[in-house]
Amino acid sequence: MEWYLCMTRIYTKKWKIFSLVAVSIFMSTLDSSIVNVALPYIMQDMAADIATIQWVVLIYLLTVSSLLLTFGRLSDIKGRQSIYVSGFMVFTLGSFFCGMASSPFLLILARVIQGAGASMLMACSPALVVDVFEKEERGRALGMMGAVVAGGLTLGPVLGGFILEYLSWRSIFYINIPIGIGASVAGIFVLKEIPGGGGSREPLDYAGSLTMIIGLFSLILSLTKVSAWGFFSFQFAGCFALAGVAGAIFIFNANRSAYPLFDLNLLKIRLFVLPLAASGLLFAALFVIIFMMPFYLTYPCGFSAVQTGGIMVVPFLFLLFISPVSGALSDRFGSRGLCSFGMLLLGMSLVFLMFISPAMTTPAILWRVALAGIGTALFVSPNNTAIMGAVPRTRRGIASGAVATARNLGMVMGVTLAGTLFTSSFTHLTRGSGLDSYTPAMVPYFMVSFQKVMGAGALMAFVGAVFAFARGNEPRKPNETNKIK
Repeated sequence: MEWYLCMTRIYTKKWKIFSLVAVSIFMSTLDSSIVNVALPYIMQDMAADIATIQWVVLIYLLTVSSLLLTFGRLSDIKGRQSIYVSGFMVFTLGSFFCGMASSPFLLILARVIQGAGASMLMACSPALVVDVFEKEERGRALGMMGAVVAGGLTLGPVLGGFILEYLSWRSIFYINIPIGIGASVAGIFVLKEIPGGGGSREPLDYAGSLTMIIGLFSLILSLTKVSAWGFFSFQFAGCFALAGVAGAIFIFNANRSAYPLFDLNLLKIRLFVLPLAASGLLFAALFVIIFMMPFYLTYPCGFSAVQTGGIMVVPFLFLLFISPVSGALSDRFGSRGLCSFGMLLLGMSLVFLMFISPAMTTPAILWRVALAGIGTALFVSPNNTAIMGAVPRTRRGIASGAVATARNLGMVMGVTLAGTLFTSSFTHLTRGSGLDSYTPAMVPYFMVSFQKVMGAGALMAFVGAVFAFARGNEPRKPNETNKIK
């Protein structure tokens, strides 16, 4: 009887922690998708131009990506609880300031605060799940996390449209406040007894943290703005060079520091490096589709916003339902086959999209984008399980931050590649005309440029499949257990 009560307490504690982590992931993904929907309303209300308002999204991405590894390392040092609860508090405070902002500048500044809180939450989330679930259950748990992400991305535009129909855009930020306060209080009590809760108490590598922030911020900014600046512009060259110098200093410091921000020994772990590289390539290839398809559906196909939104939600629906299944399968069969097959499906989706035409029916479009969703759902949870299970517990915060950083970099690279390649091809074929002067006569030029982008995305996916397969198989027996005591 005592044994049964003990096991029941352990089981209940795990799922309480899972539920708390799920709330933060759902909030961050939901907030991101809602903000995108609200941008036209914010721009109109604040009488700003699109070049200014785009920074509401861009600064959030830059802040989150630049701070992920720092907060991942801090969660190893200080303990997951303190970073996680602090992240909720900062995110909630940032949401309040976003809702109160009276100018674009203040809104962008508030998004920096919100992004800092989100990076604290994202850096801890996978590590928390892996800390409290045994190896045999991690895939299922991380798969369910994938479903939560998909749920937030799917519900965001719908909820955002409903809120904006009846309330001010400021309400999309205010809605985070009661949830954030409740989750912060819950985190104080729920996360008390997690493994390694006190942290390693090693010193933080401030030099490494600063160079990482400068390097990632400069790299992502240069990739995001390359289409506006141009490859040979002073701005792009300067940002890219600064990223390179910061990266070199970061590596030099990591080799000399006793407690580096990023443990370079992790790069010797095959099941960490190759899945991480494959993850970046997957999200780059996926976001080629996510970025380009709305333009294809709007211009050559002439679909309405409602039709376009309905089609673009399809990949996320498959993530919602397949991610938990793929995670559970990886617990039994490992990640290699699932991740390789998932990446191949994504690549085939991009190949099939190369041969799409505006004359095709909606079902012909749907099964192509659905294939991308299925491939992504088969890949993400097993891949994250492999990465997090391959590193020591004291380095899981670093690994967690690295996973999120690779994902964000992949997204930025995919959007940048798609935008730059399409724009250069389309303007060349139309002799300088852009999409702002689109006419039905430009359909052939659009499709040629679209095919080039899809082909580049397919190439990235197939290279990612090679990386996914090259990882090999996970060891059959775990080196450690992670039971809640």
